[in-house]
Amino acid sequence: MDKFRMMFQFLQSNQESFMNGICGIMALASAQLYSAFEFSCPCIPEYNYAYGIGLLVIPPIWFFLLGFVLNNNVSMLAEEWKRPTGKRVKDPTILRYMFVSITQRSLIAPMVWISVTLMDGKSFLCAFSVNLDIRQFGNSTLIEVMTEVEIVKLLAKIPCKNIFDQPEVISREAASRYIKCISQAFGWVFLLLMTLAAFMIRAIRPCFTQAAFLKTKYWSHYVDIERKLFDETCKEHAKTFAKVCIQQYFESISGDMRSFHKHRSSKDDSDDDDDDKKKSDEDKLLGIRDQDDMNKVLWNWHTCKPPLALRKEHPDGESHEGLIPNGDVSGGPNGYANRHAPDLPKREWAVYYSKV
Repeated sequence: MDKFRMMFQFLQSNQESFMNGICGIMALASAQLYSAFEFSCPCIPEYNYAYGIGLLVIPPIWFFLLGFVLNNNVSMLAEEWKRPTGKRVKDPTILRYMFVSITQRSLIAPMVWISVTLMDGKSFLCAFSVNLDIRQFGNSTLIEVMTEVEIVKLLAKIPCKNIFDQPEVISREAASRYIKCISQAFGWVFLLLMTLAAFMIRAIRPCFTQAAFLKTKYWSHYVDIERKLFDETCKEHAKTFAKVCIQQYFESISGDMRSFHKHRSSKDDSDDDDDDKKKSDEDKLLGIRDQDDMNKVLWNWHTCKPPLALRKEHPDGESHEGLIPNGDVSGGPNGYANRHAPDLPKREWAVYYSKV
């Protein structure tokens, strides 16, 4: 279990590498699925085109949607898009960057499927065998005595070796090689176009808008990290809340027994340990100790996220909100508003004198 937990934490911390690995696995799975798929062309003029094109188009659409389902950033993108504006303005460029990043990864497996299908040529042969010019590969004397319906039915049987029963009319091997050659040409053109498009997106775009690209990339990473940290904080708070709630329940049930144990000699050490644990639990609760308060915090986080402007803190933990820079806003000297210094907490000093 420890090894699986470490692996899960590693995948969570390296989500980009994890998603790239998922895309690679999906690409290999698409190629393996095609090789294991039993291709069975119906060899009927009315269904050949639908079957061949459906095999070329429908599985890539399924792989594309599966890529969106397996990507964890989809829910984050939808949440960021639908959330109320509140105190934080939504940036369309960040949403567009996240959507493009998800789409790029989801397109890998469909591209592999289309490439493998075109290189193999079976679906292309099944879809377009009816459109072949039979006079280029057949016996013209026998073709002239055939009707148009018979010619169409004969061409539809070219993908099916077992049921092709008129080899004297048309050379099935030559026709199949011709159509598969065209399919492989389309496959190489498709790979070339996809490679050029990926190069344009990955290499040329940052060169023209480097500053905007870095800004968009930074804030998209910020949204992802903020969501993870918020989830981790909620989990830690829920764990501590449950721990304190259970402890208080048992303390209330066994109050008499606990008061009896307090008078024993080991009272000091145990009390010190309990105080330390209670202080750590109080820190983890972050001052929220009621169900309604927690629900309000969660609701406010969704409806009105805090603005992206951090307050500068004093070394002693106090913020600079009472200070006015350069003292020119209200005319007060030393940068204080309304000529009054803020009420700073006073420190108490204890002095010890020794008679030695």
